[in-house]
Amino acid sequence: MGSVSLRHITKHYGSVCALDQLCLDIPAGELVVLLGSSGCGKTTLLRSVAGLERPDQGQVLIDGQDVTALATRHRPIGMVFQSYALFPHMTVRQNIAFPLRARQRPAHRRASRVEELLELVHLGPQADRFPNQLSGGQQQRASLARALAASPQVLLLDEPLSALDALVRQQLREEIRRIQKTLQITTLFVTHDQAEAMAIADRVAVMRQGRIEQIATPLELYETPSTRFSASFVGNRNALELPLQDGRIRFGQVLDMAVPGLASRRAIVFFRPEDVEFSQNGVGHPAKIESKIFQGAHTRLHLVAEAEGLMGRFYADLPSRQAHSLEPGNTVKVSIHPSRARVFPADG
Repeated sequence: MGSVSLRHITKHYGSVCALDQLCLDIPAGELVVLLGSSGCGKTTLLRSVAGLERPDQGQVLIDGQDVTALATRHRPIGMVFQSYALFPHMTVRQNIAFPLRARQRPAHRRASRVEELLELVHLGPQADRFPNQLSGGQQQRASLARALAASPQVLLLDEPLSALDALVRQQLREEIRRIQKTLQITTLFVTHDQAEAMAIADRVAVMRQGRIEQIATPLELYETPSTRFSASFVGNRNALELPLQDGRIRFGQVLDMAVPGLASRRAIVFFRPEDVEFSQNGVGHPAKIESKIFQGAHTRLHLVAEAEGLMGRFYADLPSRQAHSLEPGNTVKVSIHPSRARVFPADG
C-alpha cells in the first residue's frame, strides 16, 4: 500500500489555470473521489499523479517518494480509463497478463496472477473472449484487472463508469468498492456523478476552478457542507435568497431561524428537497403545487410560497404513495426545520 501526497500542484494550459496550488494527502488504503463539473481540474490532477501530465509547480509523492519527474511506467500505479483501452487483438486473459509480460515475470507467476484476478473480477467464464465479445461492464472489469495485475501501490480511475448504462454502473461501482476494500489499495477515483461519489468514497474532494473546495466523508459533505459552493453542488439543494434582519431569517412559517455572527444583509439558505416537511395538522405555511414529477419511489413537487412580501420557489420530495393524491394547483402546508438549513452570506 502507498500513501499519496500532492504538494502545491499547479498546472496551466496557456492562460487557463487547471490546477492552482492544490494540496491533498491520501493515507494508504483510502479511496478518495475527486468530484466536480467539467473543467474543474479533476482529470488533470489524476493525470498528474499518473505521470501523464507534468505539473508546472509542486510535487507528487507516492509512499513518501517524490515521483514528479518519473515516467508513468516507473510509477507504482495502475490506471483504468473511461474508454476501457483494452487491446482488441488480445483475449481477456492476454490483456490481464500484458503488464506482467512487459515486466518479464516468469510464466508460472503470470498464469497464477491472471487466474487470481479473473476470480477477483468474476470474469473466469469470459477469460478467452476478445473485447468485442464482451459487454461494456465486462470490458471495464477486464480493464480493472489489467490495472491491478502488477500489484500497484495506487489505483487511478478516470470516470470508469460514465460509458455504461445506469444499472450496470450501479453494479460495477459496488464491485469496484468491494475489490478496493479486499485489496486495501489506495485509490483515486474521478467522477462528476455525486451519487457515485457518495456510494463508494471514504472521502470526497469537491473541486472547483483547480482547487479543492471541501474534502470530507460523504456523510459530512451531505449533512454539513462547509462552503456555499459545496452546499449548492452536493445534495441537489434548494436555494432561497432571503433578507437578514436582527440576526434572524424569516420566511413566514416556512422558516424562522437565528443566524448569529453573519455579517450580511441578505443570505442564501440551502435545504434539500427531502427536508421540506408537509404538515399533517394544518400547521405550516401554505404553498401551491406548480408541477408534479413521478420519480419511482419518490415524487418531486415544485412549490411556490409567498411570505414577508417575498415569493419563493423550491421543490420537495415525498414518498410516491403519500404524493399520490396531490395534484398541481393544490395547496399544502410546509415548513423547514432550522437544523436542516445551511446559511451563507449572499455576497460571499
